[in-house]
Amino acid sequence: MAPESQDQPVLVSGNAHPAFARSAAKALGVELCEALVGRFSEGEIRVKINQNVRGRDVFVIQPTCPPVNDHLMELLILLDALKRASARRITAVLPYYGYARQDRKDQPRVPITAKLVANLITVAGADRVLTMDLHAGQIQGFFDIPLDHLFAVNTFVDYFSKVKPLSDLVVVSPDVGGIKMARAYAKRLRASLAMVDKRRINHMEAEVMDIMGEVDGMNALIVDDLVSTAGSLVEAVRALKEAGAKEVYAAVTHAVLSGPARERLEASPLKELVVTDTIPIHEERRLPKIKVLSVAPLFAEAVRRIHQEESLSILFHEHWEESGKLEEKLPRKRGRKLHA
Repeated sequence: MAPESQDQPVLVSGNAHPAFARSAAKALGVELCEALVGRFSEGEIRVKINQNVRGRDVFVIQPTCPPVNDHLMELLILLDALKRASARRITAVLPYYGYARQDRKDQPRVPITAKLVANLITVAGADRVLTMDLHAGQIQGFFDIPLDHLFAVNTFVDYFSKVKPLSDLVVVSPDVGGIKMARAYAKRLRASLAMVDKRRINHMEAEVMDIMGEVDGMNALIVDDLVSTAGSLVEAVRALKEAGAKEVYAAVTHAVLSGPARERLEASPLKELVVTDTIPIHEERRLPKIKVLSVAPLFAEAVRRIHQEESLSILFHEHWEESGKLEEKLPRKRGRKLHA
């Protein structure tokens, strides 16, 4: 059924995460656009938009999650179909941005795939992008079109302050790159801060060298943007337990959970892994210790604001402003030098 009013946004979904798209559409009070996203007999992707979108404001909801290449191609072909159908504006809504970890040349003769994918999305017809918790903030600059970057921090902070409040809490960054994110959580949760000093052995394994900060006798909350094979996460959990942490929790935005992740998490002393629904977690990857929080209402509100040309900053600037106020209220402690 077509949306009743031309003033309403049009939401289109591929096959990556239709449940997320339905939740966002329900929160907006609109129906998903009727679209065929299938395969020809030889496996090529077949797309047909079954509603008139001429002159409409269209949002394509498609996280580029595993199988990444299939979902990325679906996204690109959907964008092309909508552009050729004369949509007025097309926003690529990517709750999870795949290929984000390849964001720089850290070795000779390797690609910067995060930039390549940004180019593909732009050339395919996207006028703007809406995403959440990019692996690296500089990826925003890879796009030559507007990009709105949402954060899951408020969702996690609400859970750990209202649903499952923890006493004697220390927020832990899994590496140097995540310290800014961890500091934001620590301020909001009125917790202390620690960091894991690790060395990556390969793309699936990491070795913890040291824990910087006080964790003995405290409940630890590891915060990160994504968990893939869970090698780094379970190694950090082990190191925190050995350093005297009571219970260890983790708040991770994107639950990729590939390869041996399920087995590693199952055998780990991790108390609970709290993730969002930016990526669907299929039954074979689910565990009792995995808690899923929905960010579909947050994306729905962002879509509404983009459609109505309203500011999105209120969706995340409240967090930074409040963090600054909390920092002023927190008692200052004398720092100590940490040596590796």
